[in-house]
Order: sequence, then structure tokens, then C-alpha cells
Amino acid sequence: MRRLIRYFLLGLTLLLVSLASALLSMRFAIHGREVRVPQLQGLTPADAERVAGSEGLILFVENRFYSPGVPEGHIVTQAPPPETKVRRGWKIRVAASLGPQRSGIPNVIGQSERVAEINISRRGLEIGAIATIRMPGAAPQTVVAQNPPPDAKNALSPKITLVVASSDSSQMYVMPSFVERSAADATVAIQQAGFTLGRVELVPDASGASGTIIRQFPPAGQKIAAGGTVSFIMRK
Repeated sequence: MRRLIRYFLLGLTLLLVSLASALLSMRFAIHGREVRVPQLQGLTPADAERVAGSEGLILFVENRFYSPGVPEGHIVTQAPPPETKVRRGWKIRVAASLGPQRSGIPNVIGQSERVAEINISRRGLEIGAIATIRMPGAAPQTVVAQNPPPDAKNALSPKITLVVASSDSSQMYVMPSFVERSAADATVAIQQAGFTLGRVELVPDASGASGTIIRQFPPAGQKIAAGGTVSFIMRK
């Protein structure tokens, strides 16, 4: 009987040792695939891709922004930030600097949507979101507002958002303010009100909580037709 108990205890000990060894091996295997995100800010995308690739990471240039402090063609922001632990194969999203803002923001208010697009493209700028609004007295399909405003000197992005007059005669509403609200709350609110969610753009902004809205189009107080499009700019 004692011999049987000894064999049983010996078998149990070997089983526990085997399980402990398996768990330890699994832990090493998992953590062995983890790497720390390198510092990519300030590098060119080509150099950053080589650095990220050497750690088994993938670089994705997600956006471009004006930056007076970072030379054109170099990385200005990255996510996740440096020293973050991630798995190999993780995608690192970066934004490239356009350097200081050189092109003045043109005044396209009063122009047709098509002419405004041409004039913006000629400046080397891009069209962002386009929202429509019914505005009595304004010619249909003409620009009635823009962001950034004409001649702005501190634009973050080369993209210009337009608000275009619509010929729609549907019922009008006054836009509420969604600034500093979360994107999820704002999306539910506009969908429940029968509006359409347009473009959602992410920009680096450390002045508030990530994932909150810092601008909206149309702006608060502006009239918008039923079923109109609402676009947001959010903090990364």
C-alpha cells in the first residue's frame, strides 16, 4: 500500500513539473514575440520603415500635417508611442510632416463646388469633407462656408472642408454642438435625428481627451436640412 502511495505521489510530482515547464515555455514563447515600438518621429518614412521592419513591425503613413518644427517629409506623430510593447507584425500608424504652411488658404466662398475644387487643387491643397445645407438666397451648389477660413495661417491639414448650398426644400434644423463629445455619442445622436454621418478625420491634439470631437461641419447654430451630412474632426 505504501509503495502504491509513493508511486502515486511520484507520478503527481512529475505531472506538476511537466505542467510548470509547459506554462513557462508558453510564457517565453508569448513574450518572445513582443517588441518595443521604436522612436520613429523625426525620421523619413523610408528610414522609419527600415527601423520598424527590423523589429518585425509594419509602417503605415496614415496622414499628413503642417508642422513648423518638423522638416517636410519626416514623421511628426506615431501611434503607438515609442517604448510601447506590441506583438511582431503590429501596424505602426504615422503622420508625415508637410513642413511649415506655405500655401495660403484661398477664398472659395461664393464659387460653385466644381470651381472651388479646381482652385483648391491648384494651390496644392485637398478637398476634405463636403457638407450640404439649404440656405435661402444662396445659389444652389455654391460654397457658403469653408474651413479653414480664407487666408488662415495656422492650418493643421492641407484639407479644406466646404459647406455647399443645396436646392433641397426639405425641413430645416439648427445644428447642436457636438464639440468635446465622444464620437460614439455624436454618431448615435445624428443618426437618431435622421442625419447622415460624413467624413470623420483624426488629427493630433493634446489639448483634450483622445476620441473627442474638436470641430464639426456644419458648425453649431448653422441650419441643416433633414437628412443632411454631418462631418467631424476628432482628436487622435
